[in-house]
Amino acid sequence: MTTRLGDKLRELRKQRRWTLEHVAEQAGLSKSYLWELENRESQRPSAEKLTALADALGVATSYFLEEDTRAPEERHLDEAFFRGYQKLEPEAKEQLRKILSTFKKGS
Repeated sequence: MTTRLGDKLRELRKQRRWTLEHVAEQAGLSKSYLWELENRESQRPSAEKLTALADALGVATSYFLEEDTRAPEERHLDEAFFRGYQKLEPEAKEQLRKILSTFKKGS
């Protein structure tokens, strides 16, 4: 029997057409551990592992914890984007801000 977390994880992975191996590599986890998360009921990953999975899949960690099984909402995607932005080097952040400013001018 799968869990809500397992269902969400599998759905995101399949939407992206990624293998267990790919997600495991991106998140720094083992393929067998991800299989367990997707397919076993008793798995309770640590906050660090959930964050790694969320970062790898481009969603907010809270997406995995909520009762709702629908696809990630805009707010989750925004939160995941901001987390990724915070990890960028200063030069990359500046480039991203410049790109964003071109969108603002076009509005």
